[in-house]
Amino acid sequence: MRRGPRGLAGLWAILLALALVAAACGTDDDEPPADVGLPGDEEEDVGDPVYGGRVVVGLEAESNSFLPGEASLASPGINVAYAIFDPLVKYDEDGEPRPYLAESLEPNDALDEWTLTLRPGVEFHDGTPLDAEALKYNFDNLLNVEGAVTAGALRDVESMDVVDELTVRYNLSAGNAAFPDLLTGMIGMPFSPAAHQQFGEDAGSNPVGTGPFVFQSWQRDNQLVVTRNDNYWQEGLPYLDEIVFRPMPDEETRVASLQTGDIDAMQSLRQSIIRQLLDNDDVRTHTFVGNNAGGAIFNTERPPVDDSRVRRALAYALDQDQLIEVLGGTGLSPAATQWFSPDSPWYSERVAEAWPNNDPERARELIEEYANDPNRSDGQAPGSPVRVEFNTPPDPSLIEMAQTYQAFWNAIGVDVQINQFEQAAHIQNAIAGDFMINIWRMGEQLDPYTTLHNSFEDPAVMPTNFTNFHDEVVAENLAILRESTDFDERYAAVEAIMMHFTEQVPNTWTAHTVTAIGANPVVRNITGWEFPDGTRGDGIPAAQVMWGFVFREDA
Repeated sequence: MRRGPRGLAGLWAILLALALVAAACGTDDDEPPADVGLPGDEEEDVGDPVYGGRVVVGLEAESNSFLPGEASLASPGINVAYAIFDPLVKYDEDGEPRPYLAESLEPNDALDEWTLTLRPGVEFHDGTPLDAEALKYNFDNLLNVEGAVTAGALRDVESMDVVDELTVRYNLSAGNAAFPDLLTGMIGMPFSPAAHQQFGEDAGSNPVGTGPFVFQSWQRDNQLVVTRNDNYWQEGLPYLDEIVFRPMPDEETRVASLQTGDIDAMQSLRQSIIRQLLDNDDVRTHTFVGNNAGGAIFNTERPPVDDSRVRRALAYALDQDQLIEVLGGTGLSPAATQWFSPDSPWYSERVAEAWPNNDPERARELIEEYANDPNRSDGQAPGSPVRVEFNTPPDPSLIEMAQTYQAFWNAIGVDVQINQFEQAAHIQNAIAGDFMINIWRMGEQLDPYTTLHNSFEDPAVMPTNFTNFHDEVVAENLAILRESTDFDERYAAVEAIMMHFTEQVPNTWTAHTVTAIGANPVVRNITGWEFPDGTRGDGIPAAQVMWGFVFREDA
């Protein structure tokens, strides 16, 4: 299954979701509603909201732009985006997509036409109306143009039609039950057409949305300031007068700044830092765990890991408890066995029990079976040692994780060469298929079709299938996930793919990653956002906050 030509427009949008790939795989990151009993994940009675005040937020990185189609936003950028923009669709606490800025989103029976109706009376910050023509302008001029990072995600959306003043119809090339996922990110965050025309090439530095806060200024690598939107469409929101977002890439600096009061809140995707926050009685820490998890991916076209016996052996060799201890997540990060976390509706206990883990004797048997095979795929003589290459970025914590993997694999008779690549090169190697085993981060807080399609669709057409793994079992069950809206049918399809992976092992797992917002205790309601009808939202996946609901009790 050789890869076809890789179109990079659209690919980097998905990669940025992976991309603290690395900052990741042993140490940090993400996501469903925090209900796993972690310390700090509960929000006490926040009391009555208070208006006014300013909050300074420390983010782990700067963003490139806030123009849909141009912006490549990871978790820090999404935090800013949720202040300036509203998503058309958001997830509720049960993991179901629901209209948020949109009033309704309905498919036809074939799931290949989706009709979206906007709420009446909503305006962009510049006073221009959010209407169907504005969505059409965004689709035609920002999202679906050559070079847009969103174009790849929209490849199955053939067109958008304006139905009436507040209604548009998305026309898909084939039915897709997971289509609402597309409208939860920047594709679903409308940007003012008038502002885009006014600012031209500088529009990404002058964002104009419909969100609870209005953009005021941006000094790159220093701070971005937003102020209260007095004409916000949700009555009574927001509560704060001002938010200042500061990129502070060094984790320890962010913690120290929170402790000294230089900032009021900070995000972290790193387990050891979250442990520090949880141990600090002067900080209220809001945690979230979800589907994103660290581990390693195999290039299943590269010998010897093209043979499932070798991949299973490498999985059986690992002791996840020890790996979690290395990354600092003991008692914090749940062990991963599949692409969905224990609090996901798609999680399977059957898969968890079947996942190959911590059986060195079985691992050695499989390695010996492969090594003594006269037709072994690596072309080496029978009985020769099995050798693999394991790539990691040069982050010290990731190197330590790679060395721990190396020790487990050496113990079953496998020679392991560790290669270090800077993050950009590490990602590029995955894109090009130029690797054997990569330390990596996997999983998304999206519909299972979206997650598994992005990672395991035919690699000839799906550039983010880095493992090159795709077969009839995957294809058959992806089709069910795309075409069915019945939960039981879809759950069975997810479980079938996950059980298949316990035998085929396209990747290994370490742990699901906890993410957190640490805050001064006076900053309240960080996790308690709601839909306009009062339905509770999904909290803070990937440490991303709906800032319009946050207030200071001392304002």
